[in-house]
Amino acid sequence: MPDHEWNDFKWQMRNSIKTVDQLKLHIPLTPTEEQRLKNVTDVYHFMLSPYWMSLVNPDDPNDPIRLQSIPSGKELEVTSYGEADSLDEKEDSPVPGLTHRYPNRVLMYTTNVCSMYCRFCTRKREWIDGDFQMTRPQLDAMIDYIARTDAVRDVICSGGDPLMLSPVKLDYVLQRLKDIPHVQMVRLGTRVPTTLPQKITPELIDILERGKKVWVQTHFNHPREVTPTAAEACLKILRAGVPLNNHTVLMRGVNDDPFVMLELMHKLTASKIRPYYIFHCDQIKGAEYFRTSIAKGLEIMEYLRGHTSGLAVPTYVVDAPGGGGKIPVMPNYIVSVSEERWVLRNYEGMMVAVEEPPKPLRRLRRRRDRRPVEGVARLLSGDQPSLIPEHLLRYTRRAQHADAAQPTLVPHA
Repeated sequence: MPDHEWNDFKWQMRNSIKTVDQLKLHIPLTPTEEQRLKNVTDVYHFMLSPYWMSLVNPDDPNDPIRLQSIPSGKELEVTSYGEADSLDEKEDSPVPGLTHRYPNRVLMYTTNVCSMYCRFCTRKREWIDGDFQMTRPQLDAMIDYIARTDAVRDVICSGGDPLMLSPVKLDYVLQRLKDIPHVQMVRLGTRVPTTLPQKITPELIDILERGKKVWVQTHFNHPREVTPTAAEACLKILRAGVPLNNHTVLMRGVNDDPFVMLELMHKLTASKIRPYYIFHCDQIKGAEYFRTSIAKGLEIMEYLRGHTSGLAVPTYVVDAPGGGGKIPVMPNYIVSVSEERWVLRNYEGMMVAVEEPPKPLRRLRRRRDRRPVEGVARLLSGDQPSLIPEHLLRYTRRAQHADAAQPTLVPHA
């Protein structure tokens, strides 16, 4: 295939896989599986560009790239907790298509069209009525609300995928938002650099650059998605002066492994993409089978913190059901607190006592009872500055360095 065709996003779109009959030419399906998938796609459609399909291992039913994008019969399984709109976005919608939940941030729902319909999508409910883009009057109503609401400083354009809007419509939205003085930033949540990087064209880059206030929120979930092609697409965006942050969704069978997640974060930072959020998978009808325990997310965060640069450690958040918003969930590094000291632990399990500065006109409490205490209580008492686990790798390295620094004594002949 000529490169000029493969690198043309319009060719990629024209040749995308959209039916089960097309899919079975690329992935082996039994007659039972084929019928099951047709039942799913009658409700939740799908689309795979040739580029994305090239990343899928067709012989592995548990391939993490395949799981995210190819329909599964599990999507129609009914559970007791899956909801169409678990985040209550429509309840916080003063104007159709716009969600105003936080004091100074709003979300604009611009289209339900995507370059790939992720099977874990939090707005899967919007697929049922077919593809659409918001009309100019609908966009104007949302932008007018933002313009007359001075508290709004941050606008998130989402969908679907705002980069799937027509260039004229995307440019119109960004220019109107740019002209609102109290709007300081416009974030575009997109999967395009991941699933259809060929669409990051000079025309699109020019639109993003003219938007001035634009930030791009990419969405990579697995290290294999950060291909040279995707990384180059992101670099084009960066060269236009548009910052890149990444969202990752924690998913069973895709990235619920500390080593996989660490590799993803390293690949992102190597591509100059800042890991921003790891989202706990929402309680979405049709996506329940992707959900992990929160404990799994904490395990992963425990492994990231201290084992890589702080720049590569995102915030793990649960987007609370009922419109509670994003709640950060992190391992507990506070062991205990007294009036005078905090006992904290680091990623190695080392516990240290950090002194509070003395309050004016207050005598520091001194422990009069000098009976011996142990453990964390000894740190709080001020008798010991730290508790250090045995066999820390860091201390092993210190010993090795010390041994290496000792001069070798050679006896005289």
